[in-house]
Amino acid sequence: MSRRLPSVDELAAGVVAGQRAMLGRAITLVESRRPAHRRLAQELLERLLPRTGAARRIGVTGVPGVGKSTFLEGLGARLLEQGHRLAVLAIDPSSAVSGGSILGDKTRMGRLATAEGAFIRPSPTGGSLGGVAAKTRETILVCEAAGYDTIFVETVGVGQSEVLVAEMVDSVLLLLLPGAGDELQGIKRGIVETVDVVAVNKCDGDETSAGRARVEYESALRLFRPGAGSWTPPVLACSGLTGRGLDEVWQALREHRERLESTGVLAEKRRAQRLRWLRSLVDERLHDAFRAHDAVRARLDELERRVADAETTPSRAADELLGIFLGR
Repeated sequence: MSRRLPSVDELAAGVVAGQRAMLGRAITLVESRRPAHRRLAQELLERLLPRTGAARRIGVTGVPGVGKSTFLEGLGARLLEQGHRLAVLAIDPSSAVSGGSILGDKTRMGRLATAEGAFIRPSPTGGSLGGVAAKTRETILVCEAAGYDTIFVETVGVGQSEVLVAEMVDSVLLLLLPGAGDELQGIKRGIVETVDVVAVNKCDGDETSAGRARVEYESALRLFRPGAGSWTPPVLACSGLTGRGLDEVWQALREHRERLESTGVLAEKRRAQRLRWLRSLVDERLHDAFRAHDAVRARLDELERRVADAETTPSRAADELLGIFLGR
């Protein structure tokens, strides 16, 4: 027998009181795709909105195997000692075949998973573009309302994830592996230009190798970054395993946030992010409504066949489908 869904009042009160069980159930409601749940989720978010916005929002990205979870475990332990409350939204890749996800970050971050001041939420991407879960923005708001002052969004680290996560956080931290700086040649210019702090992780060896790695990446980044700008992303060396350099990485992230606040960029950035969020939701819901339209569905297969067989152009087929949808 399924548990009763708490009311919006119960969920809001539980989240504000910092009750982890209620926080988890609130996020589950927000992530639900059921129309009835969507309405309740929006009511809940409206209720929590006045308590949001104060947290540091930090995106953490890097290729698989760079040690994101180990890094967050090490840095998170330090932040807890300093009195911070932190949430880690670990975005897990969903299987393209089964739709299932790994959801293993609670295992990889065992200490944080059991710490009183930390909350880890693995969320499947559900096939969402760039490895960012569709409801990550809403989840950030719920965690802020629960009193978490630092929120990390750990991405899958593939494709456009860095660009997408930059549209919902204040700072983007890119983790790289020690090695030649030409590794950055495989990263698109637009992605590199969203990065605010770079950390060469797994620098567990000698100082000379770590220093060489930093210099190589600094040189490579200069080829990508524009010359103007009030913030130059620092390149630091660290080890999530040993703890080396983690304090310096955190200090760089703090300085970036302070720069955004002191120049007024943070408020404008948050405003622009909310507007982009609105527009993306309009696009998403128009797409859903279009695909669910009975008359469109009745005509879609035939028009797709005709386009595939070169009997009509994609443009003409699209115009016909949109005409049906719009009632023209």
